[in-house]
Amino acid sequence: MSLIHDRMPAAWQARWIDPELPHEKTERQPASVLRRRFSLERTEDAVLYITCHGLYEAVLNGKRVGDFVLAPGVGDYNKRLTVQAYAVSELLREGENELIVTLGDGWYRGNNGIDGLSCLYGEDLALLCQLEIGGEIALVSDLSWQASQEGPTRLNDTELGEEYDARREEIRDWHSVWVRDFGFANLAPTESVPILEQERFEGRLLTTPNGETVIDFGQNLAGYTELRLSARAGQKITLWHGETLDENGNFTQKNFEPGDRNKNGGIPQKLTYICKEGENVWKPRFTIFGFRYAKVETDADLSGAGFTAIAVYSQMPQTGFFECGNEDVNQLFRNSLWSMRSNFCDIPTDCPTRERAGWTGDAGAFTPTAVYLMDCYPVLRKWLGECRFLQGEDGLVHNIAPKNDAGGMISNMLQGSAGWGDACVLVPWALYQAYGQKEILEENYDMMCRWLSFCEKRAAKTRPQNLLNPYHKYLVDQGFHFGEWCQPDVDNGAEMKKVMLSGMPEVATAYFFRSAALLSRIAGILGKPEEEKKYAELAENARKAYRCCCVKKGRIESARQCEYVRPIAFGLLDGDEIPAAADALNELVVKNGYHLNTGFLSTPDLCRVLAENGHSDTAYRLLLQTGCPSWLYAVKKGATTIWETWDGVREDGTVHDSLNHYSYGAISGWLFGGVCGIRLEAGKLTIRPYPDKALGWAKAEWHSPVGIIRSAWEYRDGKLRFDFSLPVPATIILPDGRSYEAKKGEHHDEVLL
Repeated sequence: MSLIHDRMPAAWQARWIDPELPHEKTERQPASVLRRRFSLERTEDAVLYITCHGLYEAVLNGKRVGDFVLAPGVGDYNKRLTVQAYAVSELLREGENELIVTLGDGWYRGNNGIDGLSCLYGEDLALLCQLEIGGEIALVSDLSWQASQEGPTRLNDTELGEEYDARREEIRDWHSVWVRDFGFANLAPTESVPILEQERFEGRLLTTPNGETVIDFGQNLAGYTELRLSARAGQKITLWHGETLDENGNFTQKNFEPGDRNKNGGIPQKLTYICKEGENVWKPRFTIFGFRYAKVETDADLSGAGFTAIAVYSQMPQTGFFECGNEDVNQLFRNSLWSMRSNFCDIPTDCPTRERAGWTGDAGAFTPTAVYLMDCYPVLRKWLGECRFLQGEDGLVHNIAPKNDAGGMISNMLQGSAGWGDACVLVPWALYQAYGQKEILEENYDMMCRWLSFCEKRAAKTRPQNLLNPYHKYLVDQGFHFGEWCQPDVDNGAEMKKVMLSGMPEVATAYFFRSAALLSRIAGILGKPEEEKKYAELAENARKAYRCCCVKKGRIESARQCEYVRPIAFGLLDGDEIPAAADALNELVVKNGYHLNTGFLSTPDLCRVLAENGHSDTAYRLLLQTGCPSWLYAVKKGATTIWETWDGVREDGTVHDSLNHYSYGAISGWLFGGVCGIRLEAGKLTIRPYPDKALGWAKAEWHSPVGIIRSAWEYRDGKLRFDFSLPVPATIILPDGRSYEAKKGEHHDEVLL
């Protein structure tokens, strides 16, 4: 029963049906179950088209339809609600059939975001489905269906959790449905990939110092728990899910408790199961958690019980594989991979616990790495559509897409942050570089142009203190900006106050230049020469505005590493300014004890900028640093994912903030593009590794859009040996300065030490 992409009914005869009686709408409802019995004379070439308000699980003659969980997925349902088409002939039979659909609240009317707002898209659940056999309609959703709220799934919420009473599985009380006029204008065929159950991890029971029974699944992930136990009818088991143990080794959820929301119960990530007599096997259907541990409360005997954590994320085959001579770095790579898996659930999100929001800044920083790790093109393509839907009439790109709050004046004032809104350019560009498909640029070109128009108008409003800058009309010192975000030893709250008083011209103008420069190149690729010239001129003016503000007599004066990384990485410096800035950056890192002090925006470019400008030894010292702040600090603390902050678990064991946040995992992009030197730019392959004895050896394999690329090096017997496997011709640049064009195939080289 495969999912058929890009397919919709030629015409809808089905009606939207609401399973809940009008008087029920005043309070939270259990999951609704809908059923329809029908007769068929033939079953060949059968397709079921289905979608809903909320989430659905469809069962045809006792078997689940498809393997898409949390269907129809997440998005701005007012603009685009996807319809799934399933080939279901194998589930049908001639004669009597039965289709049962259970609806959960989902993102449609369940809790959303850090504030836990509900009913963002409406208060009504509804089902729309149409079964066609050989192109002829055999069944539709209409008034002939029955519904019940007396089924086993009681409370269900993607954030809060799920309650299930197995004693209610035989439903006896049914009532009529009613038809709603929701229309079909927002319906669209499924073009992305489904959300699937993937890896499974068996849990290990342990007793904490305070006497709690806790399950350790060994891996932080996003998904849910399946339980198996023998019990008496009515016995209850409750599982609370969390990412870590506290400083005393006890279960905790403190690291993702979102402030005032705790007064209303926080985010419990809670499963409650009431057993039926005998053997019980169950997993939830309408929720997803971020967790490694689960605290157990039960009156049942657990001596023969089993618990399995099931990872849930979009269908994205792993494409990047990396190993080296340092096991901590190997774990860092695995952590990056797991944080990507945990946060690519139909759209890229920041974390699977507290917010679950499609933050643009995180995606913009991580996409150049994501394209190495997994085949993420369909997920990011869909998410860019959500960015387009939410873009303001003035061109503003929101910080989060799709929406997960109710908007309002304060929320609107805090939108359009530099580096966040610029993801509308950065993400399509990174996808184009990796996949070489112009369609991603074409689809998002209008959004990019409108964003640049917004930035240009914002730049024209200059604060008085910057009016002496001869290019002040291109200096962005207005608007709200997150800036580097989560820099170590920087108070984010104090930074925000500073932005309100003086803006953030260094960050915002740099991104104005970066997006304009890329948009000029994109216009050229798309055959728009006049617009190519227009955006090139805009970029040059923004560059001059930046230099007048931030580069004094050819030098940068700053104590922050990010303010050197950014202008080097973006191309804002000239000639001798570049090595001078790289040397100054290197000196800052050395004086800081070979620790970084960068945040979300510049950390992805830090090691690359150092290595490409004569300081690869320092880049490796940063990579292998184990003291906080560093990438390996978390590894040494036992992390199995990337943390939101560098000190998510402090030296004393106290925990804070998300422990599953992919942004700082962007270092894995350098493992491929720097350590092993694999770089693909719209089909043009370059191999330029930066080896170092500190690792001993390294090898990377990328199942890229042009074929499998392998790059490996090893220090052995007084030589540095290289092995490359090229699916297409490539330019190879070795550390001794040699450069040559290599044909498709296997290549071996060495450098005498």
